[in-house]
Amino acid sequence: MTHIHTRSGAQNVGLLSVAAYRPGRVVTNDEICETIDSSDEWIYSRTGIKNRRFAGPDESAVSMACEAGRRACAAAGLSGADIDAVIVATSTNFRNTPPCGPQVATEIGAQGIPAFDIAAGCAGFGYSLGVAADMIRSGSAGRILVVGSEKLSDAIDMTDRGNAFIFADGAAAVVVGPTDEQGIGPTVAGSDGEQSGAIVQDLSWIDYAENPSGPRPFLRMEGQTVFRWAAFQMVDVGKRAIAAAGLAVDDIDVFIPHQANGRINELLTKGLELRPETVIAQDIQDAGNTSAASIPLAMFTLLDSGEAKPGSVALLLGYGAGLAYAAQVIRLPG
Repeated sequence: MTHIHTRSGAQNVGLLSVAAYRPGRVVTNDEICETIDSSDEWIYSRTGIKNRRFAGPDESAVSMACEAGRRACAAAGLSGADIDAVIVATSTNFRNTPPCGPQVATEIGAQGIPAFDIAAGCAGFGYSLGVAADMIRSGSAGRILVVGSEKLSDAIDMTDRGNAFIFADGAAAVVVGPTDEQGIGPTVAGSDGEQSGAIVQDLSWIDYAENPSGPRPFLRMEGQTVFRWAAFQMVDVGKRAIAAAGLAVDDIDVFIPHQANGRINELLTKGLELRPETVIAQDIQDAGNTSAASIPLAMFTLLDSGEAKPGSVALLLGYGAGLAYAAQVIRLPG
């Protein structure tokens, strides 16, 4: 009988580094209010956002991913030749093809390797991290670059009072590879397609091509629908991720939720019943909602500022368009 063989790789997998790229242009709430009827106080009180970054016309999800990827490799003491695969989490690669991944791989000097994109909205980084860990454990790769990169400013209707102030741009990356102790727990993921219309591109590009004199496509969001879903259903997802890692809530040192809304972060923290001294990521204040880039950006900020320490046990919890979610427990890189 013919037998098909399989292979296996390192079972202890973790994050070897994290790095970030933030565009240079800082956009304040006051600037946002030039095109909508709102105020700095109103925006901050409802979202926790004071500032955000917008990329320039010569920047894209690809270019920002390349820069974040180069920095993550350097932080891990690696070159592109040491990377065995690239995964890019993005929903704002405005060309359906080619995907970002192969372009990023080439730019960092990692030719000929598996490279692909995952489009799972704001949960994209969690899905990508889970896929990377599973690829390494199965023997398909040794070290994988995982990038979250978004240019949401090009998708926003700046006259839409419902979401013009929420979204922003940026990229961050991690290198995933073998570690001495387990550094990435099982991924708890899922979706609710019945609520897919809660975060949506309002027109397809085909519709726009057929009527180019009409409105162009923009990202729209039913804020209250997403708020209720995230603030209450994601608590259970976080608890399941902790349990899947064989840990208790009191074992969590750092909580890094998707930076969607400061009020949601507060409700999730309360619902999870985290220890009072648990460090909570609040990158949203000066970064806005960067979708698939928000969790690694917030992770980088916590480590760079010294607020969180390398080796700390962190709960990652991403959720958004789909509606989809992904969570896992990790050890922060150092």
